[in-house]
Amino acid sequence: MEHFKGFKDVQRQTPQNESVRGRLSHFGEFDLPFGTDMPQKQASRCMDCGVPFCHNGCPLGNLIPDFNEAVHSGDWRSAYTLLSQTNNFPEFTGRICPAPCEASCVLNINADPVTIEFVEKSIIEHAFEQGWVQPVKDIKRNGIKVAIIGSGPAGLACSDQLNKLGYSVDVYERSDRIGGLLRYGIPDFKLEKNIIDRRLKVMKNSGIRMHTSVNVGVDISAKDLLNHYDRVVLSGGSTVPRDLPIKGRDLKGIHFAMNFLEQNNRKVAGLEQSTLPQIDVKGKHVLVIGGGDTGADCVGTSNRLNAASVTQIELLAKPSHTRSLTDLWPNWPMVLRTSSSHEEGCDREWAILTSRFYSKDGINVSGVELVNVEWTTGPEGNNQMVPIEESRRTLICDQVFLAIGFSNPQKKGLLDQLGVKLDDTGNVHSDDFKTSQDKVYVAGDMRRGQSLVVWAIAEGRSAAEALHHDFQK
Repeated sequence: MEHFKGFKDVQRQTPQNESVRGRLSHFGEFDLPFGTDMPQKQASRCMDCGVPFCHNGCPLGNLIPDFNEAVHSGDWRSAYTLLSQTNNFPEFTGRICPAPCEASCVLNINADPVTIEFVEKSIIEHAFEQGWVQPVKDIKRNGIKVAIIGSGPAGLACSDQLNKLGYSVDVYERSDRIGGLLRYGIPDFKLEKNIIDRRLKVMKNSGIRMHTSVNVGVDISAKDLLNHYDRVVLSGGSTVPRDLPIKGRDLKGIHFAMNFLEQNNRKVAGLEQSTLPQIDVKGKHVLVIGGGDTGADCVGTSNRLNAASVTQIELLAKPSHTRSLTDLWPNWPMVLRTSSSHEEGCDREWAILTSRFYSKDGINVSGVELVNVEWTTGPEGNNQMVPIEESRRTLICDQVFLAIGFSNPQKKGLLDQLGVKLDDTGNVHSDDFKTSQDKVYVAGDMRRGQSLVVWAIAEGRSAAEALHHDFQK
């Protein structure tokens, strides 16, 4: 780096946000504008390490010191070229990735890491503004047809890579819009949907065909799919939500988190609602069960819809603010994270077990019985949960959202028809992204289980590489 003492002279800084009061009045993104000077200064903090651990922290292997140097020197075009070599969708990861690269930044050993995610987002937004992000033209087609099932980040990344290599690609999505969980699972205040549409326009103009409202396995049989295409890539995600089978679970007002988020995302976009009952949280006491990102999205959405109160509980113990002696750099740290949604107003509790739901009228949920738990280490070194009976209590709630993750992909339909082998967790088994069924590959959450958007993109790219390699043999 030209500014080799940047990490000493420049403090870590990210864009300021709109005030809580202001952003709760809308569903749009709320970063305040900034110029090119800010990311250039932040990029100067990169130490250009001899061994850049940030490469290992990033599932995509982004060339982070290289694009930091380019941004710092004002060569934005080179920065965009470098970033595009490894990441198909920096505009997504620059907004919703938890940035494992920053956790692995050498500065993060004893100081604030480089704002890699912010620099990444700055690069791609500048590239769009300058008109550098253009469709790929004059692709020499190889005559091989590939069907991508699922249009989340894994499927889109795979289709983008294969299309550039000359394959004729069709993407199938059972929903009415392309994007998977990017479209309906992530609120607009984290990812405005015009950001997705902007990229899709580029991909379509590059020759990728996209088909919506097509449930492969129902509208198209697996047999017809295999007869029509030379190869098939499964990227339908992990879509079966984990449930909470306790007493009172059948009461009205208890919902899977994704149903709530999809319904509101549709409403924000002005789209037709699904056939599921409409969920109204205005003036209601909301309980979110699950302490992850999806739970935080339910918190932010509920606050924008004027809930009377929002409480989020987590079964695991409260993480510490700093790394422990068994949680060392450069690994992803298990530390307390507070999202922008939590900052907007939310009661958070940890080490809480949900034991049963209550109802005053026998129909609608009105409360939940909670009990604190203590986590101990068992004789074999495993974690054990011990309820603290004297802590048992009831919390008033009118709406409950289950945000406790997903167990596996949906088997009924396409997977059953294909007869692909599944692993012990219910995900699709693979050998170098190839399933047990000839001509069929798999990528993303359907293969590895629920994960991050950056991992989904990496999976899609790797599946495309594996497929292409097989044709080169």
